[in-house]
Amino acid sequence: MEAHNAAVAILTADFFEESEVLFPYYRLLGQTRKVVVATPGGQPPKGKGGVGQFLAHASFEDLAVSDFDAVLVPGGFAPDIVRRSTEALEFLTQMDQAGKPVAMICHGAWVALSAGLLTGRTVTSAPFIRPEVEAAGASWKDEPVVIDGNLITSRLPQDVDAWIEALLGVLASDVPLTAAAPGGVAS
Repeated sequence: MEAHNAAVAILTADFFEESEVLFPYYRLLGQTRKVVVATPGGQPPKGKGGVGQFLAHASFEDLAVSDFDAVLVPGGFAPDIVRRSTEALEFLTQMDQAGKPVAMICHGAWVALSAGLLTGRTVTSAPFIRPEVEAAGASWKDEPVVIDGNLITSRLPQDVDAWIEALLGVLASDVPLTAAAPGGVAS
């Protein structure tokens, strides 16, 4: 697949980390076919640092795996809201099972943790949630980007550029990804 043909969903909610939503959204908007911001109830979310209502295109229940080639879960405090949504967890699980890229940064790993996707995987995240990630059965690395199968994880806002570059590289690759394939770690 070529990155410019890809459709990407971003799962977020109120109190998102602005740099982990705004930069990826605009970067992907210029490099992919479609970017859809999905939120609880399709409501425009507010950033944790004061960004007023950001656009939302869909609610979690509107998402269908067949419509997307990748999913992003940015951080901030939004993942704690996103992971309470059965529809968001089901969508993330189905994307993982389909072997489609699941990209998470910072506290975004909370959503994969709640969906039960971390057991046996190697990931990174905000260091503050490392104990929870490891308790969920994942191996945690302190690196800007960790790729394990179809999971593309990153730590903090300063790693956003490397995270999006990794996702775009995966989307441009002809190499099929395998869901739940521990051990294929790249950084």
